[in-house]
Amino acid sequence: MTELTHFDEQGRARMVDVSEKSDTVRIAIAHGEIHMQPATMARIRSGKIRKGNVLAVADVAAVMGAKHTPDLIPMCHPLLLSGVSVEFDEDRAAAVDGRAVLGVQVRVKCVGSTGIEMEALTAVSAALLTVYDMCKAIDRGMTLTGIELLEKEGGKSGHYVRGREE
Repeated sequence: MTELTHFDEQGRARMVDVSEKSDTVRIAIAHGEIHMQPATMARIRSGKIRKGNVLAVADVAAVMGAKHTPDLIPMCHPLLLSGVSVEFDEDRAAAVDGRAVLGVQVRVKCVGSTGIEMEALTAVSAALLTVYDMCKAIDRGMTLTGIELLEKEGGKSGHYVRGREE
């Protein structure tokens, strides 16, 4: 395990200096889920949520979350993102304890000198929070869960795939 890089010798938080690092293609993929009543999922699918098309708005929220990560996470560097793609998995109705599960996976890509894991994780979080916000009037018991990094490529630390840690 390497040392934590966001602290200086005195233990104060700092933004890491990445000026000496080479630009490489960087990709990060993150995933998360929101568990809800099956009736809530049915209303999302049928477009009967008063606030609008839940998945379309959550898709935009994911992109905005990725783009605004350094505004939310203090030590993140602003990055020029090359792309953000969002996929929803709404096929697990009544999959967990009788609750419907909506999954979201986000892939973020850039060419830069530092990783984009935080952008992918923030994008997933923003998408799930948006679903909660748009549906909370009919289902306050929704649960966000399993927000995790699935994969990352690029940079000195190489390729990481969840489940293949060494």
